[in-house]
Amino acid sequence: MSERTDPAAGPFPDRLDPLTGVRFFLALGVVLFHYQLQWTLPEGAAGLLNRARLGVDIFFILSGFILTHVYLQGDQPVNYRRFIAARFARIYPAHLFILLAMLLLVLAAPVLGIGLEPGRFNPADFLATLFLVQAWLPRDGMVLWNGPAWSLSAEWFVYLAFPAYAAVALRFRHRPWMLVAAATSLFILLDAIYRHWFGSVLPRAEDNMGVLRIIPEFLLGIGLYYLGARWAPSPRVAIVGAVGATALLLLAMQIGADDRLIVAASGPFVLALALLAKAGVRTFLSHPVAIFAGEASFALYLVHIPILMVWRNAAQAIGGWPGDYRMGLLELAAMLAVTLAAAAAIYGLVERPSRQWLRRRTLGGIRDADARRTVHSDQGEPF
Repeated sequence: MSERTDPAAGPFPDRLDPLTGVRFFLALGVVLFHYQLQWTLPEGAAGLLNRARLGVDIFFILSGFILTHVYLQGDQPVNYRRFIAARFARIYPAHLFILLAMLLLVLAAPVLGIGLEPGRFNPADFLATLFLVQAWLPRDGMVLWNGPAWSLSAEWFVYLAFPAYAAVALRFRHRPWMLVAAATSLFILLDAIYRHWFGSVLPRAEDNMGVLRIIPEFLLGIGLYYLGARWAPSPRVAIVGAVGATALLLLAMQIGADDRLIVAASGPFVLALALLAKAGVRTFLSHPVAIFAGEASFALYLVHIPILMVWRNAAQAIGGWPGDYRMGLLELAAMLAVTLAAAAAIYGLVERPSRQWLRRRTLGGIRDADARRTVHSDQGEPF
């Protein structure tokens, strides 16, 4: 089969900058969703921010897309040891750093006179979070050691299951519509099961079996990659597609569409941004500032809840404010600035150096081609 029609021939450029830059805005949306629970929203903003939490689903689709781009370019199976080592180096340093910081805060709270809800920060949940299995089983409440880490638990699950995904992907890469159809059918099935078991739609799954949420969405990202591999849009068509897909997604969020419809609109959004890179279109998402912000978005996503917890407890302990007080806009802006600065620091001082060190120790002897893929695995990948 010719390179022109073979989706395994590397049809996308190595760097998918729009998928890196957009990560910051997706993570920021999740941050603002959680922060807006602490202040009174301006009229008209509630719809968009309340659905911004579904940026996690876009991350899951994006992860399947990018890992296909990195590891499933040929007919050979993935070197599983190298894959797991690279994925561990990618997600664990920042996760461990923030989790240990949370442990210190919880241990220091009684000394500082800060009251924490009894039983919510318990050893069992700490160990589940430490080993990233907290979203694998049914549970009654949230794991509070670091709430957003549930999605890392889901990601770690699909990393462990990646050989199965890879086998399916390589088997059906020439029929990408079958992968998309299979992902859609699986999502519908798991949504029905989740509604029957827990009484809510699948995109509401987090600590309580949140792993079910990523299983079809990761597969959708794989199918969308091979589908996009067959297309070669002109720059004009790529721009129109990206604007249209973005407008559709934002409109669905703003009008409060069903969560499942927003997830459905997220797939074309991811594919449209990738096609911008394929068509050679540069937008603000390709600017170096956007690229840096996108690379630091993982730290932003992980650190924002601990900062919110510390901020509110400090306000209550120092300012004597009640536990249910609502933040003003200036206070929210100040907390957001602190959160962004902390994320940049964690990325630059902890996440990136630790990842590089771990990769040198575990992947130092790999071939040049594999090393190049390892580097590119950070382009656009959320987790």
